[in-house]
Amino acid sequence: MDLKRKLTSRKFWLALVGFITPILVMYKVPQETIAQVTSIIMAGATLIAYILAEGFTDAMSDNISEDFDIDLETDDTEDFEEVA
Repeated sequence: MDLKRKLTSRKFWLALVGFITPILVMYKVPQETIAQVTSIIMAGATLIAYILAEGFTDAMSDNISEDFDIDLETDDTEDFEEVA
């Protein structure tokens, strides 16, 4: 799996939180600090997913506009028969 897909995976971020939380508990870190660390990790995950999704959307938009290079200056109406 590539890095972009991993960083946008909710399962990855939940696994990271699930890995870090017991370590913090083991070292007797206060619950408030554990909650803050968990919140920071999930907020970072949201930000990374948003940035990557916007980049992907922009890249796809650029590819689509290049694939459909339409010339709006030409008049091709003479190719169609008038239907009454």
